[in-house]
Amino acid sequence: MGELLGEKSIARIRRLEQRISRLQSLQLEEISAYYERRGRAEDVAAELALTLAVGENAARKRLALAKALTHRLPNTLAAMRRGEIDAYKASKVAEPTAVLSDEKAAYVDVLVADKLVNREPSRIRRLVNRVVHRVDPEGAEDRARRRRAQRRVELIHGDHGIATLLADLPAEVASAAYTRIDREAQALRRSGENRTTDQLRADVLADILLEKHGNPLGPAKAEVYVHVDLTTLMGLRNEPGELAGHGPIPASVARQIAYDNGSTWRRIVTDPLTGAPIDAGRERYRPPAVTDEFTRVRDRECRFPGCHRPSQFTDLDHSVEWNRHGPTNPDNLVGLCRRHHRLKDVPGWKYLFDPQSQRLDVTTPSGHMRSSFPEPRD
Repeated sequence: MGELLGEKSIARIRRLEQRISRLQSLQLEEISAYYERRGRAEDVAAELALTLAVGENAARKRLALAKALTHRLPNTLAAMRRGEIDAYKASKVAEPTAVLSDEKAAYVDVLVADKLVNREPSRIRRLVNRVVHRVDPEGAEDRARRRRAQRRVELIHGDHGIATLLADLPAEVASAAYTRIDREAQALRRSGENRTTDQLRADVLADILLEKHGNPLGPAKAEVYVHVDLTTLMGLRNEPGELAGHGPIPASVARQIAYDNGSTWRRIVTDPLTGAPIDAGRERYRPPAVTDEFTRVRDRECRFPGCHRPSQFTDLDHSVEWNRHGPTNPDNLVGLCRRHHRLKDVPGWKYLFDPQSQRLDVTTPSGHMRSSFPEPRD
């Protein structure tokens, strides 16, 4: 009886979410229509801010989304009308395409139209960014150069004696920096530290920046996974690369990382139809266990649907448990971050991994099932 009530409750939540999405589409269409009736006046955003009791910046974003959906992204708007995506998810199509011409934005809208259902906002953003890179590779290169030139650090003072330090960095630099911080934090955790892992990461970062405890600022080897095809690596094509945990990066950035003096290359053989890795080259500086490394290369990220923690920071879980004679090979291993690894053991949750398709099915206690595949699979 309890499980049946849970299924009904989840179904009602989903229906209400669909209704909210449809209402949001109606509101955005009305905002766009009002903007047109006002002769596209500049003060419409300010009027919206007062009417909806939101900040003017939020009102400008809502107006921009309304204009993009009604004039450039009809398929995305149609998905909202059907209740398939909400306004926040629609913004993950509108924002990356804002830099494109109307024609190219409409083309991206067509290409992603049937791939938005049941995707988390971060996956929609990655999907759209990937398509934008392919539709406008030259523009992607220019945007990356300009955006990387805008790197900066910002200090935001908060409450209760806490401030936030923000750094806009090139994606591969930020990924490597986080890897180093996490590695040192985990080492301290294993040594018996009572601080939480989050506290340790924050303290390690401060120690590195302030050169405390004999930890001088300087280079440190940190591992990030960048996926790029050979022809792009050779400069014969300009297909976007893929930075695990981040998403697509311009071809020039992928080549820059690959040709860095500290980078290590490995040969990965992929299936020509799906692009999924089927073999990993074994010649590598200080090679770890081949099975461990291949599984992480294949999965790229935590395989729980919607989680994008890079595979360097995941646990390798036996689909068929070790104590039930489950083998330790890629057909029985799947990468899960620690939180989602532990969730597997919570009563009511079920994980099923299919080694042929590499699909992971996750079923919730209410019976709702979601699947994931290694990125990208679009």
